Amino acid sequence: MDFANLIQTITLYAIPVVLSITIHEAAHAYMARQLGDNTAYLLGRVTLNPFKHIDPVGTILMPILLFIATSGSFLFGYAKPVPVRFGNLRNPKRDMVWVALAGPGSNFVQAWLWGIFYLLLIGAGVTEPFFLKMAQGGTFVNVVMFVFNLFPLPPLDGGRILMGLLPHRQAALVSRVEPYGFFIVMALVIAGVVSTLWLRPLMEVTFKLINVLLSPLAMLLH
Repeated sequence: MDFANLIQTITLYAIPVVLSITIHEAAHAYMARQLGDNTAYLLGRVTLNPFKHIDPVGTILMPILLFIATSGSFLFGYAKPVPVRFGNLRNPKRDMVWVALAGPGSNFVQAWLWGIFYLLLIGAGVTEPFFLKMAQGGTFVNVVMFVFNLFPLPPLDGGRILMGLLPHRQAALVSRVEPYGFFIVMALVIAGVVSTLWLRPLMEVTFKLINVLLSPLAMLLH
């Protein structure tokens, strides 16, 4: 990949990626506060200030280096985790599910909003490729974040949702995986298991659902 294309791609995706990560983490913090835990709020994490959520290595350096090294075929990154003291929640087992679901849920909403933005651009007769591609990229990035974070293995949000839904004994067994979860997920991603068995099928379903939600506006604009 030549340098000019690299810069153009980074510029296109910079705003959608920063927004998707910032709102995802703020949503976790906000939901935790609403359900009784002020830990993240007191640390200033209920905010749309991206600098409170971005990890210099995990959010910026790692994705850029992986993008360059693999010519865009493999990307991975992470933000600063939102600290949640589940014992402070009013109903820890139930509320854990809502706190975990808030992040991916925010990404689904963002994907839908980027889709609305794209349709409004088309409806307004905008033909500038940069803005159209950014809107498409915003939808894509958020669908990826939505689906990937729902993978049912801690420390991903899907793992916490699973622990909240399982009976106590089974949830305790799943929680034992958490110290090794990041490395297991990375191994499954590199092996292509996550992409083949989880990301692609669920992304296809998610895109179809978003298209259904966008269809009234699409018909109105046409």
